[in-house]
Amino acid sequence: MHGFANPARFLRIARWLTPALLLAGLLLTTASLAWGLTGFPAERLQGETARIVVVHVPAAWLGMAGWLTIAVASLAEMVWRHPLAAIAARAAAVPGAAYTALCLASGSIWGRPAWGTWWVWDGRLTSMLVLLFLYFGYIALAQAVDREGGSSRFPAIFGLVGAINIPIIHYSTIWWRSLHQPPSITTGGSAMAPEFLVPVLAATLGFSLLFGGVVLARMRALLAEIQAEARLRRKAFEG
Repeated sequence: MHGFANPARFLRIARWLTPALLLAGLLLTTASLAWGLTGFPAERLQGETARIVVVHVPAAWLGMAGWLTIAVASLAEMVWRHPLAAIAARAAAVPGAAYTALCLASGSIWGRPAWGTWWVWDGRLTSMLVLLFLYFGYIALAQAVDREGGSSRFPAIFGLVGAINIPIIHYSTIWWRSLHQPPSITTGGSAMAPEFLVPVLAATLGFSLLFGGVVLARMRALLAEIQAEARLRRKAFEG
């Protein structure tokens, strides 16, 4: 892991890996969404509305995976002082928030015909909304630290504490009565029919590749900003 701690070595790898992930993710996501939205028959009970599962489920997984990325990077920053860890955590925050917002929006669209309402304050929906607010808080805190020059440990601590919400989201439909259905895909198998499961898994892989590509692109941009700021300070000191 520390072999990638050198920014120059990281940038050499990220330079070709970023477009590769973005292109592969875009192609796979487009194909899986087209397949899911048009390539199989409507669901027996929910009709055409159930097709949104191809967007909703991958977005939910990547929303939670985004915060897990922040938590792992925050741990690496605090314990091992990994020089790229804070940058990786900051880079994951915006795409993670975007996937969480997409999950909430697609879930509301799905819930309106299925439940008769756009929103209910049950455990799953509320904890997912809390995750979105946590993202907003982390982004604001990280920007404030960067702007004011405070310790990067504060966003790292926030990232670790916020990870408590991830198991709450996962087990919410088990712990509390909920209109939201229990997990359809678990380690023990899947309750989805194959015609739904395959495009969902393909979309999840596509969303994940896009997430990885965006994170790498943002890390490169953040590193460029840091390097540019360091050069400006060095010139100002020399002048």
